[in-house]
Amino acid sequence: MALAEAGARGRLLLWPRVVLFGDSITEFSFQENGWGASLAERLVRKCDVVNRGLSGYNTRWAKLILPRLIAKSTSAESTVAVTIFFGANDSALKDLNPKQHVPLEEYAANLKSMIQYLKSVDITEDRIILITPPPLQESAWEKECLAKGDKLNRRNATTGEYAQACVQVARDCGTDVLDLWTLMQKDQDFSSYLSDGLHLSTKGNSFLAAQLWSCLEKKLSALPLLLPYWRDVDHTNPEASLL
Repeated sequence: MALAEAGARGRLLLWPRVVLFGDSITEFSFQENGWGASLAERLVRKCDVVNRGLSGYNTRWAKLILPRLIAKSTSAESTVAVTIFFGANDSALKDLNPKQHVPLEEYAANLKSMIQYLKSVDITEDRIILITPPPLQESAWEKECLAKGDKLNRRNATTGEYAQACVQVARDCGTDVLDLWTLMQKDQDFSSYLSDGLHLSTKGNSFLAAQLWSCLEKKLSALPLLLPYWRDVDHTNPEASLL
């Protein structure tokens, strides 16, 4: 059978997709042992995991580009989950990092704006997961800052205020939320979860992957395996199995 004929007989296969939208912690999530890569491995042949992480970005910039990433006319109907993972840059101290800093009230408003946009393109609240910034290990991050000739430009207590705001937005808007800031500090020294005081270590990536999967599993458990297992293909008449 010619490929054109096969294509005409079989309907186009559209993989459902999970979109990971966030800053550098999302952008780096497909690196070795990354939380995004772990999620993609779990969902292989069921769902595409799309990395839309943008290093250094804050919610002020993110809300402007979200409509360029997900539009109703293209892929909203096949988007089964979206993670929104910002705050590590928004919570930077205004006096020391004015370019990335976003005031707390605006941060919350921007998150709400992004949720409202997703709802407007038919991605409902039950498919949206907010993730708070992780805690900041100040002494480790200060070393990173000093190496670049800067002062410590973030504080864990301030990051915690943004995490609380993120949790409140999720409550107000009816979305799920993963409160990474609180979970990582529960009953333990959280420094091992971070590679440089701000970004996730291998252990931190593993922790986030496990927590996120607990949240996503119920949403995605019903997704079927796309295309039959190879042993189930009729080798004498593969068209019957594959088209």
